[in-house]
Amino acid sequence: MALTLDLSTPEGRAELRPAATAEKQPLIGLSREQLAEALLPLGVPERQARMRVRQLWHWLYVRGVSDFSQMFNISKDLRTKLDEHFTIARPEIIEEQISQDGTRKWLMRFPPRGAGRPVDVETVYIPEEGRGTLCVSSQVGCTLTCSFCHTGTQKLVRNLTPGEILDQLLVARDRLGDFPEADTPDGAIVPAEGRKVTNIVMMGMGEPLYNFENVKQALLIASDGEGLSLSKRRITLSTSGVVPEIYRTGEEIGVMLAISLHAVRDELRNELVPINKKYPLKELLDACRAYPGLSNARRITFEYVMLKGVNDSLDDARELVRLLKGIPAKINLIPFNPWPGSDYECSDWEQIEEFADLVNKAGYASPIRTPRGRDILAACGQLKSASERMKKADRLKLEAMMIAGHGE
Repeated sequence: MALTLDLSTPEGRAELRPAATAEKQPLIGLSREQLAEALLPLGVPERQARMRVRQLWHWLYVRGVSDFSQMFNISKDLRTKLDEHFTIARPEIIEEQISQDGTRKWLMRFPPRGAGRPVDVETVYIPEEGRGTLCVSSQVGCTLTCSFCHTGTQKLVRNLTPGEILDQLLVARDRLGDFPEADTPDGAIVPAEGRKVTNIVMMGMGEPLYNFENVKQALLIASDGEGLSLSKRRITLSTSGVVPEIYRTGEEIGVMLAISLHAVRDELRNELVPINKKYPLKELLDACRAYPGLSNARRITFEYVMLKGVNDSLDDARELVRLLKGIPAKINLIPFNPWPGSDYECSDWEQIEEFADLVNKAGYASPIRTPRGRDILAACGQLKSASERMKKADRLKLEAMMIAGHGE
């Protein structure tokens, strides 16, 4: 049975750190250069700024502190000034849900920016044997309106900042106990192995490449070897096909690439993934072939949601093999996750297996993704924040139905 923790009351949130305030500038997400510039008005001499940045970087991203008072090797006077002008507090957690399969979903609330309103974002953690994957959002809502995707039914509210993208990782590590203990001696070597969050996938709410600069800065910080230290081979950016930024992703970020493909003919992909009208299959696959560093050990992942009677025929499988010829690739076959109001059904399991067998025999790995977190609407394509979501009573009914085995 899924577990939902009610964090809407002060009592329920007592163990959580306070939300960031809008008046103070967030430090999370700033580059080293930006951090140094932020310190100068506080009276930090320019010759000391580099050292102070190194200290801050360690506390923020190695130790995971969210209160300046915990930065013990920084003078009390400077800590006071930092606290007066900046914030490193986590976003507010509105709700935490734990699936019967161990998947966790957090609904986080970020404070308003300028004259805007607070925004809600969903982030999902999927534990697996030997690794833990965090599905991170890049936007509040989405502009792409993919016809099979629940997230796409929420209009775009705004892009997330680099700090808000990173905050999702920091909150997950907080909640999973994935940072060093508070009493770990200063200067102690913190092991990189055995972490609970080992992988990041930019597959949450939004199209990452429509927020390129912020996503780039966040992922470069996440992969920094002196901080969060995630290998770029353990970070995957998923796009629906923003072709110009695919080239930039390879050159400027260098993480693994995933493509939300879902159809092998332009006519159908125009309907399922409307961005295809702007960047059709040939342009998309040309960009994939040109992605730097491609090899059998560094493949592009193609995501393919299985829709009954729509894109799941064996002819579709043969055309998929033809299209991907010459691209080191893996094809993730995703059983469609139902959501209220959808016009699609999941392909029959026998059909999915036949599709996978044909692709496998052609030499492409084509694992069938095990649905995770369906009972808490945390599965692929189901994320949709509280900024525009179904009534709570309706959601609880739906979750109960899924737990009972319907909608599988």
